[in-house]
Amino acid sequence: MSGGGGGAGPRASSSRASNPLRDPQDRRLPRIAGPCSLVLFGVTGDLSRKKLIPAVYDLANRGLLPPGFALVGFARQDFGQQEFADMIKQAARDGARTPWRDSLWNQLAAGIRFVPGEFDDPEAWERLADTMRELDEKQGTNGNHAFYLSIPPSLFPVVVSRLKEHGLAQAENGGWRRVVIEKPFGHDLKSARELNAIVDEVFPAECVFRIDHYLGKETVQNILAFRFANGMFEPIWNSNYVDHVQITMAEDIGIGTRAGYYDGIGAARDVIQNHLLQLMALIAMEEPVSFKASSLRIEKQKILANARPAPRLDFHTAHAQYTAGWAGGEKVVGYLEEEGIPKRSLTETYAAMRIDIATRRWANVPFYLRTGKRLGRRVTEVAVVFKQAPHQPFSQHDVEELGKNAIVMRIQPDEGVTMRFGAKVPGTTMEIRDVLMDFAYGGAFVESSPEAYERLILDVLLGDPPLFPQHEEVELSWEILDPVIQHWANQKRIDTYTAGTWGPRSADEMIARDGRVWRRP
Repeated sequence: MSGGGGGAGPRASSSRASNPLRDPQDRRLPRIAGPCSLVLFGVTGDLSRKKLIPAVYDLANRGLLPPGFALVGFARQDFGQQEFADMIKQAARDGARTPWRDSLWNQLAAGIRFVPGEFDDPEAWERLADTMRELDEKQGTNGNHAFYLSIPPSLFPVVVSRLKEHGLAQAENGGWRRVVIEKPFGHDLKSARELNAIVDEVFPAECVFRIDHYLGKETVQNILAFRFANGMFEPIWNSNYVDHVQITMAEDIGIGTRAGYYDGIGAARDVIQNHLLQLMALIAMEEPVSFKASSLRIEKQKILANARPAPRLDFHTAHAQYTAGWAGGEKVVGYLEEEGIPKRSLTETYAAMRIDIATRRWANVPFYLRTGKRLGRRVTEVAVVFKQAPHQPFSQHDVEELGKNAIVMRIQPDEGVTMRFGAKVPGTTMEIRDVLMDFAYGGAFVESSPEAYERLILDVLLGDPPLFPQHEEVELSWEILDPVIQHWANQKRIDTYTAGTWGPRSADEMIARDGRVWRRP
């Protein structure tokens, strides 16, 4: 029975308790997408081949995609259908994290289509419309289609406008249409607002998914579990106990083949505006009333609205480019020697800044954000550093090797949490020294973590947006970053650091002005 009559309530509740498979809130049950298609614009690019296509296969292998699922590729290459299917298969096989099964792939292949064409070719869009109608009829996608824009940001307005012109953005007969936009979401506040206006004119806000793949990582989501599921941490998560917070995303690689994208964008726009400010919001936010998208969004927006760079931008920001050096055991060239980079480029490959959050919880607690390429090693982490205890019972000699307590959340690699605290050194004297207590995901859980794009693609197909920043968050993030970018542009100069080190001296001086030092992960 589907009713909710008076006498049925206890009986239904009892039935759900004895048979959890009937309870839609049971977290042991997987969430499976309904019939739909995923249309990939830029399907031949690196992101699609290395991340998106393998994620689709892994979702199917985990039983999370329906039989009525289709994958449509749109690109200017003139592939035949079989040639395209072979390319997709190879990409899925190369990048899949789950075991390969030919039988599963054969099921997926039945719903794979390719539409060749340029974005300014009306006939190509008509072919796409015909393909979607055919899938509705033969594959059973029921008018449900998600458009994934795996293309340069400059093309977002073009594609969104074409979708509207050709009637592809308009849902019919109870179906849905959604659009997925990869970061960066604009290159400053003005362009972000212009892009948001274009997208919002075509798609309702709940149908726009701005992907930040970092938010799909299990370890990022664990920040919420760590903070709000454990009674021992939340009482000390404030300015009474926390000295400062460091958020680091370091890469040991250079720009690779991304010169055309990276130059003119830089480290701050590429990483701080989205990844690091979102991590900061999750660390600093108040407890939401639930983990629904609307509740999470409200709390994150409060933090971003009250966050600003430290007043003295010349004292509390740093930007630099890597020069030639040694990284990963091999000699590498500097940024200005990379292929495709102008010799007078002032684009930063390293960015650091102090952010202050004007709330009661975080008054006088600085958040230090830094990111860079060609640094000492690849690591993303959040370190919450606590104030030192008064040490009243101890002499200065007892604690001279004791640092500040810290909780470090490792986002990647070696996902886990480390706590640093003081312990007595064995012996007859009272000597206190730092020790580490470490939790590693790999050692605690048998099941490997799904890739971020698996979670995010599934959320798009389910229409579940908790991990996707809405346009208000995007614009608030640009309001924080724009003054810093403008300050650097006015300087007309940039610092340098040697590849393989941990950044420029100016960044060390920046944090030293506050009496603190950067962690060396």
